[in-house]
Amino acid sequence: MKVKILGGHGGVTIGAHATSFLIDEKLLIDAGSVASTISIEKQSRIDNILISHPHLDHIKDLAFLCDNCFGMREKPFQVWTHATVMGMIKTHLFNDSILPDFSVLPTKKNPTIQFNALAPEVTVEIGDYRVTPILVQHPSDAMGYIVEKEGKAILFTLDTAATTRIWQKAHQYPGLKAIFTEVSFPNKLQNVATASDHHTPQTLAEELKKMPPGVPVILTHIKPNFRAELEQEIAELGESRIQMMNRDGMEFNF
Repeated sequence: MKVKILGGHGGVTIGAHATSFLIDEKLLIDAGSVASTISIEKQSRIDNILISHPHLDHIKDLAFLCDNCFGMREKPFQVWTHATVMGMIKTHLFNDSILPDFSVLPTKKNPTIQFNALAPEVTVEIGDYRVTPILVQHPSDAMGYIVEKEGKAILFTLDTAATTRIWQKAHQYPGLKAIFTEVSFPNKLQNVATASDHHTPQTLAEELKKMPPGVPVILTHIKPNFRAELEQEIAELGESRIQMMNRDGMEFNF
């Protein structure tokens, strides 16, 4: 599996894009920056989209993806997420006030986007992949995902604070090749991180103890204004298997 980090930041500024991971150019995980980082032609090739939770930096480019690819595809984009998240996106984004309802455009029988509800810990076949959604510690029934293909697995927590179940499940995958998780705030802002269900380097250090040993850990959701502090504090952990994403557009092959 080829994973490209289209956007790996917990904020948006010049040179920093919000969360989006693209697997094999077909499966998108979160839609924070897909429309602003790849061509419309490549956008139109995406078949399935996993959404972790409804915060704006994870869903905003669903709007522009639909707008860019309107009328280009023979079948709708398939969006997969928790029922809670699905309801929030429909109510607050595709509601004919903020945006046109692309789930009925151009017609109800041939929409631009179609939503599918996922149940936690129920594995589903999505395109070429087996996907297991697992609840994590973040608002609105947020879920991380374990994505499998041909005996290999990759784990994405997306946004989360300290959590347990996804790590318990991770130990059941001998083919786990990588863990993509988050660190958002420096240690001095632990109170902010705790209140918003995010990690600092010091809470991440405790989380590492729960993860399967020896699996590479790639850190994303970095707040752009705290990058230098985060880089220093992550380095001070002395964990050789941790790699902090240094730029959007990085690619990994597993």
